[in-house]
Order: sequence, then C-alpha cells, then structure tokens
Amino acid sequence: MTQAYHADSSDLETKEVLTWDLFGTASRELAQTIADSDFEPEIVIAVARGGLLPAGPLAYALGLKLADAINVEFYTDVHETLPDPVLLEPMLDTNAITGKRLLVVDDVADSGRTLALVLELLEAQGAEARSAVLYAKSASVVEPTYVWKRTDDWIVFPWSAEPPVTRSK
Repeated sequence: MTQAYHADSSDLETKEVLTWDLFGTASRELAQTIADSDFEPEIVIAVARGGLLPAGPLAYALGLKLADAINVEFYTDVHETLPDPVLLEPMLDTNAITGKRLLVVDDVADSGRTLALVLELLEAQGAEARSAVLYAKSASVVEPTYVWKRTDDWIVFPWSAEPPVTRSK
C-alpha cells in the first residue's frame, strides 16, 4: 500500500487551525449559505482527497443523496506543489453529469488551480458547476461560489493534523 502524503506544519508560526467541532459548525454554515442562494444542486462532487470530508456534511445538510468524487493531486508538501494539478484514477463518470447542476466541494481554494481544472472539466461535459470551499485564499485563480472563511495562512485540517497511522508493533 502506498502511504499518502502528510504535511508537517509544526514549524510554521502562523496557521489557521480547524478543529473537528469547528468543522461541524463550518459545514452547517456553508450549507446554509448554499441553501439561501438561487442554486439547487443535484449532485455533490468532492475533489478528493481534501474535499471528501466537507462534501459529506454538505450533501446531508442540503438533502442530496447523489454524490461522487474526482481525484486530483497537486500538493506534495507544505507550500510545495506539482507543476500542474493531475487527474488520478478512478475517473469520474462524466457521462452521468451532462446537463446536471453540480456542487463541486473542496477543502480550500489555495492557488485555485485544482478547482479551475475540475470546473473546466465538468463544464466541458455540459454540467452547470458551482463550487464550495471551507477556505479561500487571495491568490486563488478561481473565486469559489461559496466560501466559509478566507485566510492566507497555512490551514491545519483535523483530518490531516497528524501523520497516518502505521501498523502496531
């Protein structure tokens, strides 16, 4: 099994820390913002991996049963990325989204390049796609449709705050 990357941000003096409790509040508040808008999504699309956790609570809060994920790799370390975001297998069933209203969910729009790639791909398939993120940064090339909070600090999410578990000895 290939171990997934974990970013150690312990040496950063300034960072945004999202706790599990605050994540619950953030998810509910973001869902309310979406519900109060003129957009009624039919399918939630999580940008894996970071968008998997926020997508679940948003789907539940919005009463949506249809959900899927698209796999993208971009970050390789704290403030380090690949040259461009890369789609990973398994691929999203793009035939099933044609003509649908999609809510694309990610944890953060940092550079925005991942979100731009995903939105472009989905819209090219004939879907109406809007985006929701927990955090947006000022450097993002895409302005997400729905944002819970804005920051330019490194964000420590509760699901990636600790290194992956390993086999007990």
